[in-house]
Amino acid sequence: MTASIALLLAILVVAVILFSFEWIAADIVALGILVALILANLLPEGEFFAGFGSDTVIVMLGLLILTAALLRTGVVDEVSRIILNRIGDRADLLLPAVMLTAAILSSFISNTATTAFFLPIVVSLARRMRLETSQLLMPLAFASILASSVSLVGSSTNIVVSGLISQQGMPSLSMFEMAPVGIPIAIIGLLYMLIIGRRFIPNRTPAKALTEEFGLRSYLAEIRIRPDSPLVGMTLAQAELGNKLDLTVLSIFRDEKRHLVPQAETTLQAGDALLIEGRREDILKVEDMVGVEIQTDADFSDSDLQNVGTQLAEVILLPKSPLLWNTPKGFRLRERYGLQVLAIQRHEGTIRRRISQVQMRMGDVLLVQGPRANITVLQEDGAFRILDVIQDVRPRRRRAHVAMAIFAGALVAAALNLLALPVAVLGGAMLVFLTGCITPEEAYREVEWRILILVGCMLSLGVAMEYTGTAQFLAAQLLHMIGTASPIWLLTAFFVLTMLLTQPMSNQAAAAVVLPIALQTALQMGLNPRTFAIMIAVGASCSFITPLEPSCMLVYGSGHYRFMDFIKIGLPLTVLIYLIAIGLVPLFWPL
Repeated sequence: MTASIALLLAILVVAVILFSFEWIAADIVALGILVALILANLLPEGEFFAGFGSDTVIVMLGLLILTAALLRTGVVDEVSRIILNRIGDRADLLLPAVMLTAAILSSFISNTATTAFFLPIVVSLARRMRLETSQLLMPLAFASILASSVSLVGSSTNIVVSGLISQQGMPSLSMFEMAPVGIPIAIIGLLYMLIIGRRFIPNRTPAKALTEEFGLRSYLAEIRIRPDSPLVGMTLAQAELGNKLDLTVLSIFRDEKRHLVPQAETTLQAGDALLIEGRREDILKVEDMVGVEIQTDADFSDSDLQNVGTQLAEVILLPKSPLLWNTPKGFRLRERYGLQVLAIQRHEGTIRRRISQVQMRMGDVLLVQGPRANITVLQEDGAFRILDVIQDVRPRRRRAHVAMAIFAGALVAAALNLLALPVAVLGGAMLVFLTGCITPEEAYREVEWRILILVGCMLSLGVAMEYTGTAQFLAAQLLHMIGTASPIWLLTAFFVLTMLLTQPMSNQAAAAVVLPIALQTALQMGLNPRTFAIMIAVGASCSFITPLEPSCMLVYGSGHYRFMDFIKIGLPLTVLIYLIAIGLVPLFWPL
């Protein structure tokens, strides 16, 4: 063992300890690892920061931009609505539906791309069904990884293995050659997560965090049906405001005098004012409906809301606010400050009156829109405190089909090997900018930069393991320990080594390091080298015990997971996959 290898192993041990106990944020730990590798001269000169320009980081960046475009154009909402219509209010069916769909899709495209596509959809579904995102996101990532061995294109690692064995004079892997072991792994792995694994996923998404992060705060607002609205003449049941916009109709005001109790058979008329309840983004989507508008104490047009200098904000009323016990209309917010109260949220009590007639109380949260300067002035005067400044959240639905076509086109181009995956997704990211599906500013706000920093730094650790010979050293030590043991133990040793190396290294790098050693060992012992190749391909896809796999990285922050969560849930799954592989691989590819 050289000094470089010993030093690198020491850094690796310290990294695992820090990641496990999370005394320091994971991205800070990763930066520390990179700095230590550079100072210790454990990276080749000129490649200190190569991880940040790697295919993995580029793929993640491109996919995050593409999924942000799907979210911005309303594709995510539409897919979520379709799934909800299929499963109804059966929350217990959501996880099986998501995992099965993700596994099927991941059999033919990158598991990272699959996770990226479903991530915003699952968050949206969890929000709508009042479920914890932590209970859904890890199973989503695991489901996409579990299907990696079903087909040749299910993982780029399979293609690397196929290329390496062809260099040794063996036939390349066929499209579904690994399916006899890949399909059982996917099925049993999904069952494990549905029956056992999900029970050990901790809930680390407190109600407050969900409210702030995903907009679960419910507001009351008033909408008016104009004469040109397609809702005129429809019943409430036919209007489907609940299914389409997740809005609950609490009251109907007609002719300024009549107050109707909303019922499914109530027929809507022009001029009706509906008191509705819903999340802020769902209320704001009303502006996209033809012939329907948010009603306030004074008339205003859509152009008023889009004037330069206007701002949409959530504010909370303070104890000495001059707004207290006044109504929006009585205080003349519109005339004096140019502000419109679009909606109101109150923790206690049920509001059944029109918004313009509601007396505001301390602690009320208002959704207001108006000149930025006036909102700032009122905050400085103690009228309220700004909780959140909201961007224009109304989706660009006219670009939905464009965003979906670009996303699908990028994945198809990569799956058919017309373009490399990094080139395909980066090209797709450029196209969503050029077609106006999303602006660069909007996209960059959605990118998890801390995750990209973490991945870029950890890829450098993988490079260091190859550069210093640490990976080869570990392989040699393993072979020395095994000696001339049973072929089954050799297969086990190479599976374990590949699985362990694929945690700090990329899956492809781990397979590329271990496979040549395994093939030479098999030939020297007169065994079938293809058996070892398949076993290593399966082992390289077992990225469950740390969150360093790109698919796991994508859900790591949104699910509020910790490093140890993956060990606790992923380790039994890894053992289960090993038992399946060690039983089936020698059966279909005899030693």
